[in-house]
Amino acid sequence: MKMSSETPRVLSIQSHVVHGYVGNKSAVFPLQILGFEVDAINSVQFSTHGGYVHKHKGTILKNEEMGALIEGLMLNEVDYFTHFLTGYSMSPDSLKQIAQIIKMLRQKNPNLIYVCDPVMGDNGKMYVPEAILPVYRDIVIPLADIITPNQFEAELITGLEMKDLTGALKVIDALHNIGAKTVVLSSTILGDETNMIAIASNKESCYQIEIPKINASFTGTGDLFAALFLAWSHKTNNNLKLTLEKTIATLQHVVKDTYEKARELQPTGNISPALLELKLIQNKATIEDPKIIINSIEIRT
Repeated sequence: MKMSSETPRVLSIQSHVVHGYVGNKSAVFPLQILGFEVDAINSVQFSTHGGYVHKHKGTILKNEEMGALIEGLMLNEVDYFTHFLTGYSMSPDSLKQIAQIIKMLRQKNPNLIYVCDPVMGDNGKMYVPEAILPVYRDIVIPLADIITPNQFEAELITGLEMKDLTGALKVIDALHNIGAKTVVLSSTILGDETNMIAIASNKESCYQIEIPKINASFTGTGDLFAALFLAWSHKTNNNLKLTLEKTIATLQHVVKDTYEKARELQPTGNISPALLELKLIQNKATIEDPKIIINSIEIRT
């Protein structure tokens, strides 16, 4: 049975926290605001993200439990999705299971758009098992329509470094060659003291956009980025330039507002993780209709 084609439907398999905004907590609400039906499977359920002083508590979804959930959707014929979104995975086996799920979903809808955020680490440090890397590179990314790695993850996958724009384009080309149709470097350190750079590329064009730096460390921004890019790709009919601009406009407004409200409560020193949880609910209007302040620049056709 094919579900109504009027409303796009996303299956999102990501982490979940009771308090705060990472994984599905960071992705589902914005997608719903932007008009998507979202079915969410929580790969883990933790009390908080790992940035808090005391270790988080919670549970990890077993592979057989995830398989049972997918089987239940299939048996009830509610497994027709227009989009599939994945983020943090705990193990190589869970990631291999993701690949099998993609193939099953595409039996129901061959035009399924798969958006993969290959979450592995940042700032030179991996926070997943190293054995996950070849699974992303050899099995998962070849199935992806859109991937949204940060610079560190893109370099891990390709084995290449990006010290300048030329290096970034070589990394992007390598990711295209692996199989990803659209490659989005969600953040790179190729900017200057005040700006980071994001780059988006497909077979037709390539754009870069500046992202003003904020002196704080946020969690869940990558998950939000992937969800927003999925949504705006659909809503703009794959207009790469506009999708990148809408995504960054939303993300920057949310991050800036989160930081400013946190500084009001903690004027000096390092801001506590609890105060830096993304202000998604408070910025519902911006998520629905982001105002583009920073334009992207075409760097290759």
